[in-house]
Amino acid sequence: MVISVIDDDDSVRRAMRRLLLSAGYDVRVFASASDFLGNAPVEKSVLVLDIQMPGMDGFELVKVLTGSGAGHPVIFITALENPEVEARAMEAGAVAFLQKPFDDQAILDAIDRGKSFL
Repeated sequence: MVISVIDDDDSVRRAMRRLLLSAGYDVRVFASASDFLGNAPVEKSVLVLDIQMPGMDGFELVKVLTGSGAGHPVIFITALENPEVEARAMEAGAVAFLQKPFDDQAILDAIDRGKSFL
């Protein structure tokens, strides 16, 4: 079971990696959507995906992955406080939408939901 964390914030990537490793997951971290696309794990993974990133944003990455037939469960994370963004995330097929900062149990619960789609 691989969890791919894609976020441009280094502190978020480090914290998520520590948490998910301690929960027993195989974790891969990526600083951008293009970094993920160039180095994505061979196996399907649950994506923990920031919405706002330089270059390709989280919504654009999901569109690329969907267009290529890659069906990764997606958990969107963001610092944005906007109900329209949450609605857009759910319309894009997200299994969860979490607003930063979120607690550890919220992300672990969301990953549990995402695993059921693999």
